[in-house]
Parts: sequence; C-alpha cells; structure tokens
Amino acid sequence: MTGRLRQPIWVVPLAIAGLVAIFGWWGNARLRQTIEEELKEDLAATLNANVTALEIWTADQQKLATTLAEEPRVRALAIPIFEALEQANGDTKKLSELPGLEEVGSYLRPRLNKTGYEIAHLVSTNFVVVAGPTRGRLRGTFPVYEEHLAKFSELFASGQPVLITPFKPKRPAEGGPRTRQPRNVESRRPPDGPVPPREKGTNDFPNRARPSPPELARFRRGDVTLMQVAAPIRDNNGVVRGALALIINPDAEFTRILSVARSGKSGETYAFDQHGLMISKSRFDDQLRKLGRIEDRPGASSALNLRLRVPGNALSKKSGSEESASATQPLTHIVANAVAGGSGVDVEPSPDYRGVPVVGAWRWLPQLGFGVATQIDATEGYQPLRVLKLLFVILFLLLLLCATGMFLFSYLNVVWRRRLSEAELKLKQLGQYTLEEKIGEGGMGVVYRARHALMRRDTAVKLLLPDRADPDSIQRFEREVCLTCQLTHPNTIQVYDYGHTPEGIFYYAMEFLRGLNLHELVPRFGPQPEGRVVHILTQICDALAEAHALGLVHRDIKPANIFLCNRGGVPDCVKVLDFGLVREYRNGGRDLTRLIGGNGAEGTPLFMPLEAIDDSARSDPRSDIYSVGALGYYLLTGEYLFAAESIRDLYNKHVSASPIPPSRRTTNQISAALEATILRCLEKEPDLRPQSVAELRALLLTSPCASEWGPEARAAWWSRYQSKTSASVDETDLRKSSSIAANVKIDFDSRIK
Repeated sequence: MTGRLRQPIWVVPLAIAGLVAIFGWWGNARLRQTIEEELKEDLAATLNANVTALEIWTADQQKLATTLAEEPRVRALAIPIFEALEQANGDTKKLSELPGLEEVGSYLRPRLNKTGYEIAHLVSTNFVVVAGPTRGRLRGTFPVYEEHLAKFSELFASGQPVLITPFKPKRPAEGGPRTRQPRNVESRRPPDGPVPPREKGTNDFPNRARPSPPELARFRRGDVTLMQVAAPIRDNNGVVRGALALIINPDAEFTRILSVARSGKSGETYAFDQHGLMISKSRFDDQLRKLGRIEDRPGASSALNLRLRVPGNALSKKSGSEESASATQPLTHIVANAVAGGSGVDVEPSPDYRGVPVVGAWRWLPQLGFGVATQIDATEGYQPLRVLKLLFVILFLLLLLCATGMFLFSYLNVVWRRRLSEAELKLKQLGQYTLEEKIGEGGMGVVYRARHALMRRDTAVKLLLPDRADPDSIQRFEREVCLTCQLTHPNTIQVYDYGHTPEGIFYYAMEFLRGLNLHELVPRFGPQPEGRVVHILTQICDALAEAHALGLVHRDIKPANIFLCNRGGVPDCVKVLDFGLVREYRNGGRDLTRLIGGNGAEGTPLFMPLEAIDDSARSDPRSDIYSVGALGYYLLTGEYLFAAESIRDLYNKHVSASPIPPSRRTTNQISAALEATILRCLEKEPDLRPQSVAELRALLLTSPCASEWGPEARAAWWSRYQSKTSASVDETDLRKSSSIAANVKIDFDSRIK
C-alpha cells in the first residue's frame, strides 16, 4: 500500500513546482508589460502637465508684455525716444537732453513691481537698447546681444511678441574697449533665415570684449540666469517703431514650473536648447557640484553650465570637471531624440547625463525654441518588478521546504485516514449504533446519520477526528456533552450517549433533526412575518430560561445555532444547538472556556454585545438577550444588525453605533410594540435591556401579530416545505427558493472568533 502511494506523494510537489515556474514566468512578463504601460502613461502625463504649464506661462508673459507695450502712455514716451535715436545717430548726450526720459522709468517701475519683472528695456528697430528704466533714467545705449538678433528680427517682421530663452549676462574683459552702437544700422540686421548657432551654445556671449548692460550691474555677482519677453511698440499708424523687452528671473517661475510635477524620488523635468545645453536647473545640482560637474561656488547651478551628454562613468564615481562629458561623448538618448525635432516616450533604460540608467519622455517645442524632457531612474520605475522577482525566489525556496513537509503530511494523512476508515468500520458494529451516511463536518468533528440497533430510530453521531484530538479539544468536546446533558428543555438539542472507541475516536450521539436552521431559512425565504418571528424567539427564550436558571450563559446565539423542525407533530419547533461556548456567570463569573485554553473575545461578532467584546467575563443572561434581539432583527429584515468591512469595524459599531430601526430596512409591516422590544434588547447598557428571558418573552407576546402564526399556519408551511423538498422542485410558492437537501447539517462548530 505504501509503495502505491509513494508516487502521488512526490508528484504533487513536483507538479506544484512546475506550475509555480510557469506562473512565475508568465507573471513576470505580464507585470513588466503592465509596469511599462503605467510608466509610459505616468511619464507622458507628467511631461504634458509641464509643457502645458510652460505654454500657459509663456502666453501669459507675452500677454503682459503686449499689454504694457500697448498702453498709450508707454507708446507716447517710447516713440519720441526711438525717433530721437534716429536723429541723434547714437549720441547719448543728445538723448539725455530730451524731456520725458525720467517719466519712462517712473511710469513703468510700479507696473514691473506688480508683474514681477526685473528690468524693462526699450529696443529700437536697429537692434539697439536705448533705455533701461529700472531707476527712472536713461543709462545709455548698447547693442542687442548677437544671440538675440534673430528673435528681435522675428518680432519686428511679424509684429508678434517673442520669448527669449534663459541666458547669462557676462562682464566685459578687464580693460577691454567699450563698444558704442554701430552707425551702420543695416550691419546689425541678421541675415535672411535663422542665425546659425555657434559652437559655444545659444547663450554664450561673443569672444570679443563688450560692455554688459548697466542696468544689470546689480546682477554681476554670482551665477545669474535671465530671460526676456519682448512685445512690439507701434505708432498711431500701426507701424512697429521698437520693442519693450522685459527681463525675467527664470528661477522664479520657469524653473519652478518644471520642478513641480516629479515622479518619485528620482524623477525630474528639465529644459535644454538645440545644442543639448541645460537651460533649467537640475534636481541633482548638489550632487553635480560635489562631483565637480559644475562649479562649487555660491549661486552656481547646472542651468547654462551643463551639457547633457552621456558621461564616461556614473555619477557615483567622481570624474572631475566635465572631462567625462566631453564633446566626444554623445548627447543622451532622450535629449538627442528631442533635438532631432521629435517627441516620444521610451521605457527601455538608457544612461542620462549622470550616467544613471533612466526611462523618460521628451518633446521639442519649436514655437519656444527649446526641448523639455521628463525622466525617472530605471531602478525606481521598475522597483515592483524587482520585488516580484525576489518574492518568487523566496517562494521557490519555501516550495522546496514545503515539498518535504507535504511528503510527511501526506504520509501521516494516509496513516490517519487508514486508521479512521478502520475505526469507522469497527464503529459501525460498535454498541447499538450503525453509521449510515455523513451529514456534516465542522471544525472539531464529523457528523453521521446513524441508526440505533434496538430502538430503530435515527440518531446523529458526532466523531472527534483523531488528528484534532489534542487534550484541549478532547476536554472541550467532553465539556460540551456534559453541559448539554444537563439541559432537558424540549427546545434544546438532546444528547443520548457519549464514549470513545478503542482506537481513541471520541463520539457522542444526539437526536437527529430534519429541517433547516435560521441561517438557511432567511436566505432561502427572505424576511419572516412578524408572527413567526415572535413564535421562534419565544421558544429560544424558553430554552435559555432553563440554562440561565442553572447559571449558564450560551454566548453564541446566532442563526446557524437555531434549528427549525417538525418534531413530534409540532411544526416550527425550535432547537437551540451548540453549547460549546457556555459560561457560568455565577460563583465569581467562572469562565469555563478559560479552563481549556480559550482566549480573546468568544462568540460571533455579528451578534456579540458590548460587554462580551470588552471583557468576556462580564457576560450574563442579558448578553444572551442582546444576541436574541440581534437574531430577531435578522429574521425581520433579512439583514444583519451592522454592516462592516472588518471585525474591528464591526466591534466599534456594536460599541458606539445606534442600530437603524428594523421597520426602515424592510418592506414588511412591523408593529411598534415588537420594534420597541427588539431595540430595547439591543441597548448598549445591560441595565436598559430586559433583565431576564422571561421578561423578554412577555414583551414579545405583546405584539399584535403574536397569534397570527398559529398551528394551522405552521402546519401549512411545513406541509408545503416537505412536499417541495421531497419532490426536489422549485419552491415557487415559498419565495422561489431552491430545493433543500434531505440531509441535515448539525452546525456545532461553526462560529466566528
């Protein structure tokens, strides 16, 4: 026999291992695909949010500049200056003698303060800055930076405002010559088409020495980055006579917009020009400064200092200066794709300007002249996949351990099953009982329908399985029998016999019931009529009255422990089952469950009173009355007293929540008298409930419907029930419920703890 079982014992773990391997491979592929899709969506959404914010901000800046440039007072002050510049041929002494120059600064200064701009310039159509009204006076003239000629040429040609990307003002070389505005205006105009970029980048100044704008003198210290937004100034005939250029500090809004939407701990969004030069600040400036990638001095940042190339080594290895990101290194994958004029998302890891593998999204913005990229470290983006792989490794190791355990368990299971089968065969011939069929199984044992050899009556025999027969279970099993034997009321289950076989299988015999419990009744037939509810509850009270008189509290009144049957010609006869949690509430409140190793809250949470939740030792007859009230609520409404997501939530509602009156949770008519009785049973304070089941029984009988469920109604219902059950047809006249099996489940063990 052992040789025949050896192969199945080993086949099961091997089959499970194969299934785990297949599932692991499939799960890894599916999870990676899901993570990639989520990464794409997240990166695209972050990029879109940043780009949209930039576009909105850019449009607002251009609108503000246009509004200022179109103000009549600004035009009235600026156009004479442009005309004077043409007549003065660049002679600033003549310009300083013109009236109204002081008014330019006086008029614009409060508007600049309100809008957050640093400086305002007036730029003539010959590309010369003719005023800088930060102090309210003209400070001189100086030419437009060569890198900005194309943008101002576009402005004067189209008459539309333009945005000039971040740039750095630099001081002229010490002792270098100061350059005046050229007299040949045409020489300042850019050639047709865009100005070709120089190797040093969009925002570098020419090598020749030349003065920085006097208005920017206060920005000379530190590493300052500026932006411009310019709008045309037109005369009364609509002809563009010059431009109003507003200087912006990009750190205040431009860089901040890109740093708002970030993914995780390593995600960042940054902007760059057509040469791959970063024009916003990196999230990792501190690290770049410590590693020598940017200058380690106050105010220095990656903006306009960091070329977005793939370094020769990772950020974690200090390379010194920009040696590892020299011109021989290519632009990063993300930046190169964006500079090429495209947009997209790539979740295949590639090194970024730190040398760290990242995934990201990019977009080139031709209307703004720069690109924007969003990225996140690949290790963070694919962290769930790494965790899953680790879990599968652990699972595989546990499976190896489980295989050994399964072998031992399978072997012991075979042995116990063989012993149980032999014991059952012997039990069929033991004493006066013959087992016929298995009718139920619970946490502690199996219930069989049996027949007494001499009395020829059906009997329910409950066996305690050998693999569950530890000392505590045996003691609990015996205690349940002993306590139930003390109760002789007709509404309490009757125990006939108790013993154990020579093989060590404990059993007891009790009356065999045909019918259904309340846990089956309500789901099949819905909320019950008031008269029947009163009839059921009064019988429960009668059974509990005997137990309470003996000093015992049931503590587990619930639908599964109340059985309905047609017993001895008495239809709708109630049987109270399962006294496994009974407690003596007298003699100092001795809790019998504690004597056999019970712990924690004992009972079914859906029907437990407040005092049983707080302290099981506080249970007394009024605790059973609370459970009876909750049971009556369930019978009347078809719903439990409280609905909750967890046991803790359910306990909290028993402690503090007030129940909804049952009449509001059902369409059936419920009398005020019965509803008041049910709600009184459900009071939080035991002193407010009926103080005995006798008192509760009397209150139940005050219901005007108490006499409606009389013998004739009960007999008619059971006649229909038994005929439909025997015929195994749909019970259309009994709420269209399904047919009921002929066997009976004696639920002695099912309880929620």
